[in-house]
Amino acid sequence: MIIHNICESLLFNNSVVAMGMFDGVHCGHTALLNFLTDKAKISGGESVVIAFSYPKSKKFCLTTSNEKREILCKMGIDCLIEMELDEEFKKMQPVDFIEKILVDKISTKHIIVGYDQRFGRDGEGNIETLQQHSSVFGFTVEQAPEFRMEGNKVSSSVIRQALLAGDVDNANRLLGYNYIIEGTVIEGKKNGKKIGFPTANILPDITKLIPASGVYAVETNTKYGHFSGMLNIGVNPTINPANKKISIEVNIINFDRDIYNENISVTFKKRLRDEKRFKNIEQLVQQVKLDREETLRLCKMAR
Repeated sequence: MIIHNICESLLFNNSVVAMGMFDGVHCGHTALLNFLTDKAKISGGESVVIAFSYPKSKKFCLTTSNEKREILCKMGIDCLIEMELDEEFKKMQPVDFIEKILVDKISTKHIIVGYDQRFGRDGEGNIETLQQHSSVFGFTVEQAPEFRMEGNKVSSSVIRQALLAGDVDNANRLLGYNYIIEGTVIEGKKNGKKIGFPTANILPDITKLIPASGVYAVETNTKYGHFSGMLNIGVNPTINPANKKISIEVNIINFDRDIYNENISVTFKKRLRDEKRFKNIEQLVQQVKLDREETLRLCKMAR
């Protein structure tokens, strides 16, 4: 069950609740949510996740609303409640959030709290706030075990930094899956076609974080199936020296279908190199051929 806005009280008998941004739904989030669903099963209750999200103006998100929803729903939770962090919500006192949302709307009986949990106005609410009001409102509070990878905390901010540096290897490891960009294929300048490597220009959701400029080995998912691909994020300096606008273009290997205005997704496997300006088109073509060989090699190894 997915609820976009809580307008009425929900009929839960024994709800076990976790809340947070869950941006990226990374390994740390997965551990917390597995803990949540296990607790709900043991208690015979309902597992409920409150997923906060920023308004559409907020950028640099690891997952769009649709992506986050899809991942969370695959985790076996009973109810996903989506709440946008609008101006009204930002002004809500922590105790009001506890009473009006957790108690009145969700009938919370048990709350699972992750580390550094914050909620309410200016993030003033925390685990201590919940514990202080638990007996008054009749719920219990439990902190999930801290999740670390190789001794380090896993956080959405660390993953964002890795992607902005082009370190998709580390980002994918912390996410627990390969980073994905989905978008509509739009009309481009067809520069790739002119040099023998036609590309699909992708227009992603405005909130989505775009990794550092460069060339990446990716897997492209279309309605016609999965194909290996070379993805370029950048300004195409060899062909368009004066261009300043960044584009996201994928050369889908062994693919010749018309997919304009269709949605496709690219899954990042490896960063191959920086984007650079070559002396001439011939040098660019030679490098792209090498990129293609490396992409095919990497994608074959991944299968």
